[in-house]
Amino acid sequence: MTDRAYAHSGLPIVNRAATFEGRTAIVDRRGLHPYGNLLGASARIARSLLGERSDLLEEPVALMVSPGFDYVAALWGIWRAGGIAVPLCIDHPAPEIDYVLADSGAGTVVYDPLFEGRLSPLADARGATLRSTTSVVRGEGATRERLPDVQPFRRALILYTSGTTGGPKGAVTTHSNLTAQVTALVEAWGWSRDDHILHALPLHHTHGIVNALLCSLCSGATCEMLPRFDADAVWERFVAGGVTLFMAVPTAYVKLIAAWENASASERAAMSEAAGRLRLMVSGSAALPAAVFERWREITGHALLERYGMTEIGMALSNPLDGERRPGTVGRPLQGIRVRLVDDDGDPILEEGKPGRIQVRGPGVFLEYWKRHEATREAFRDAWFDTGDEAVVEDGYYRILGRTSIDIIKTGGYKISALEVEEVLRTHPAIADCAVVGVPDPEWGERVCVAVLEAGDGELAEEDGPAAEALTVEALRAWAKERLAAYKIPRELRLLDALPRNAMGKVIKTEVRALFE
Repeated sequence: MTDRAYAHSGLPIVNRAATFEGRTAIVDRRGLHPYGNLLGASARIARSLLGERSDLLEEPVALMVSPGFDYVAALWGIWRAGGIAVPLCIDHPAPEIDYVLADSGAGTVVYDPLFEGRLSPLADARGATLRSTTSVVRGEGATRERLPDVQPFRRALILYTSGTTGGPKGAVTTHSNLTAQVTALVEAWGWSRDDHILHALPLHHTHGIVNALLCSLCSGATCEMLPRFDADAVWERFVAGGVTLFMAVPTAYVKLIAAWENASASERAAMSEAAGRLRLMVSGSAALPAAVFERWREITGHALLERYGMTEIGMALSNPLDGERRPGTVGRPLQGIRVRLVDDDGDPILEEGKPGRIQVRGPGVFLEYWKRHEATREAFRDAWFDTGDEAVVEDGYYRILGRTSIDIIKTGGYKISALEVEEVLRTHPAIADCAVVGVPDPEWGERVCVAVLEAGDGELAEEDGPAAEALTVEALRAWAKERLAAYKIPRELRLLDALPRNAMGKVIKTEVRALFE
């Protein structure tokens, strides 16, 4: 049998590649890689992982590989051998990598030689086997007659997601879950084989793996993978032409705006014209500040498409491809996905304008938390997955209010959206960015506090705005009284050089809250 024949298994995502065999699948630092080469390399990895076995039978296999062809070949190779892929963050320190290896129980790690120094002692301590991409991806590998027939219901991926307590939990998605997630987005965002996405997202999160990478490959499109996000490199590629899609987190758009503002007038004109040629730009993984939405539209003509999702469900809500995209909203449910809001008693909320907790059902919702049966049971309510996020529906569009646990502040009998307060505070001329948190208080239940990154510290300082001055809580409260209800105004203020963020650009609010406790 040929490598091409090995594509015909129970894996719809891999099967699609055989129909695009001669087209370019991946562009990376080493060049252009056709779909046929991806099938061949992933088959070699699968054979190497199998050894003398016929099927890995859902054995977890970790991968720590730089963005590019080798990463995709390793991911597909694990799947084609019947294993569960466990992507490791290439930027995480050793203790966090060790946590994932221990929790997942991965006995094998497919790795980029760049990371050998960090991985070797961890693998030795865990008794895990290391397999370098140098020998496995580009080598001949072991020879086998056939690869296993992996059915869609089997486990495919474990992605680690932080909770409010304890260590991160491994969210398990099946091949069927992934297919449903990809199918919904390909249809909603109009993916086609003519698309060319510039990929600069981390590859241990849903955003980078599903939304950008797998949607591209299932469409026969080209995925150009940068080693990491770099604003200048992204603008350079836009200007060079050929890119049709781009997806990023809000902080990346902030950096792109800053790079544009630092360019000369002629460079700005070329950059704006180039960005305007892309057919779609998406923002996600964190709330997009309205100021960033409007500024990006001024610069490029693009109204960024915001969507809502999470590791456990893929994407559930999206602003329309064709139609109004409202800043601060995440649109409507994607096709095949059911979304509802419930009150504190778990009863569905039927009227618009009344906030509630988001619950989701659909074929893309994950299977379980890895080896956490109780946590899995608690995450569902009558087959609805409880996201822990609160939202409100306004004229048919969902607007996210925040996480029930940390972005919803309860003070003096009032329920406050931290995201709403942040949006208002960001309009202050001396504030580039901020994070609002609730801190336990014996009198108020929680008191509203804010950590601030001042304008002029490298983020969205207005070019012609008032000069940034050192803020005081008294001055901020006086300013905010004209814009916010009294109970929403922060009582404490901390000025920071940078807001603590995770790899996806989300502010780590537990760390912010600790500053005030």
